[in-house]
Amino acid sequence: MEAADSTRSFLRDVKRIVIKVGTAVVTQADGRLALGRVGSLCEQIHELITDGYEVILVTSGAVGVGRQRLRYRRLVNSSFADLQKPQVELDGKACAAVGQNGLMALYDTLFSQLDTSSAQLLVTDNDFRDPDFRRQLNETVKSLLSLKVVPIFNENDAISTRKAPYEDASGIFWDNDSLAALLALELKADLLVLLSDVDGLYSGPPSDPHSELIHTYVKESHEGLITFGDKSRVGRGGMTAKVKAAVYAAYAGIPVVITSGFAYGNILKVLGGQRIGTLFHRDAHKWATVGELGVREMAVAARDGSRRLQAMSSHERSKILLSVADALEASEKLITAENEADVAEALKAGYDKALVSRLALKPGKVSSLANSIRVLANMEEPVGRVLKRMEMIGLQLFHRPRMNLVIAILVSYIYMCVSGVKIFGGPRASSSLDIPEAHSLHHEYSSLACTIEIVDDVNAAIDHIHQHGSAHTDCIVTDDDEVAEIFLRQVDSAAVFHNASTRFSDGFRFGLGAEVGISTSRIHARGPVGVEGLLTTRWLARGKGQVVNGDKDIVYTHKEMSLQA
Repeated sequence: MEAADSTRSFLRDVKRIVIKVGTAVVTQADGRLALGRVGSLCEQIHELITDGYEVILVTSGAVGVGRQRLRYRRLVNSSFADLQKPQVELDGKACAAVGQNGLMALYDTLFSQLDTSSAQLLVTDNDFRDPDFRRQLNETVKSLLSLKVVPIFNENDAISTRKAPYEDASGIFWDNDSLAALLALELKADLLVLLSDVDGLYSGPPSDPHSELIHTYVKESHEGLITFGDKSRVGRGGMTAKVKAAVYAAYAGIPVVITSGFAYGNILKVLGGQRIGTLFHRDAHKWATVGELGVREMAVAARDGSRRLQAMSSHERSKILLSVADALEASEKLITAENEADVAEALKAGYDKALVSRLALKPGKVSSLANSIRVLANMEEPVGRVLKRMEMIGLQLFHRPRMNLVIAILVSYIYMCVSGVKIFGGPRASSSLDIPEAHSLHHEYSSLACTIEIVDDVNAAIDHIHQHGSAHTDCIVTDDDEVAEIFLRQVDSAAVFHNASTRFSDGFRFGLGAEVGISTSRIHARGPVGVEGLLTTRWLARGKGQVVNGDKDIVYTHKEMSLQA
């Protein structure tokens, strides 16, 4: 069984559930009742009631069942000559009247076998315009649920005055999906489950192998990007109607799950917290970064966030830390509940108890964490402090801490300042300067070749370096000290130079002894770790046009300088 999804911890507080079952689930392709699926539905509802849940059922299928029955009656009562004539489509309202009777008879029979009672409630959208009706509806349902009777709702299509198109500006509901959402709100349900003929909402048609199941629907991300297929095989709505109903209910405060009514036991799996189907929740946008992003996306987001923090002032970083501390305390109940779910799942999975005990948040731990973060926010800022300062043949070298990232990169070298170097261009440079276009901006040549590109400003240059660079050594050549300072502060490379050759990036030339290797990785400290252990370092150099030139006529001197200078 799939592990419980921590974003579904709200299920622990669920007591009253509205379940909507679609026509495609209730009936076979030819319109006959799907006895196995309906039987499974009734068994799950019976088990939920036994476990203390209150269940309200909204069912489609009456029209489909009635159409199949009336077609059979027409066939039996028709002469051979009658059958040769063009067949008139059966009246939908007559189908609804006949089918409703048969559908409810099946539910009554199946629930009776499980020693459970059911009750039929037929409604139209006009009924909900009457406040007295709505009050009486609540009283009736409350009474039925107290007696452990399953209220079964359906739109009264046989007498409804609504005509196609069913959805309009004045409608209160226009199909059984929107009726289910309305009832969930009206009857103060804790969860709405919409059963479909597919596993949930997909990024495209479920039959398309490139389509992916969306486990958590985020309106801000998915609205407008989802490709819906055709409407339901026999019902009125289809997935489009289900998503509209789900969004309506979710943003009004009722969590919704769309899942398959074909798979055995899916309702029980949803209540058990398993990550099946598609979840709609008004707080889904807060979970998406955890629930939907892959490892690579999270790593990229962390690296980008680190670079933004690097560019901020000490005061701005302290404000963020204080906000984190406040958010921890404000969310203590939620964090504790999520932690309890993680601990329970770890125990269930058979992890060693000593390991599980380290996972558990002890009482007061969240407050302790918040206080520790506040202490960190008020400490002396370590980022930007000069650890070492020296002068090397006129170059000013600074060794500073930086925000840490755990990312390792393979490093190649480019050798130039030499005749015969081939020049390639990025998309803009190749067009503007009429030079061959590079196959890739990530490529580092082992031959005498380099790639240049034109960007708009220093910020675009920094973004370009972060996207395509190796994080080894980068340089800016400019007389604008303000622009140079932005570059030195924000470029996230092991060595960043101003007006000096990048070939100076060498252990021997830096006065560190012989060059034994080069690393662009970000390495954590070992043992007990304080804030400084979470930082790595980088080299900054400010020059006046110095070049290596094969070290010709250069004697490297290394003069230690005051850190305060």
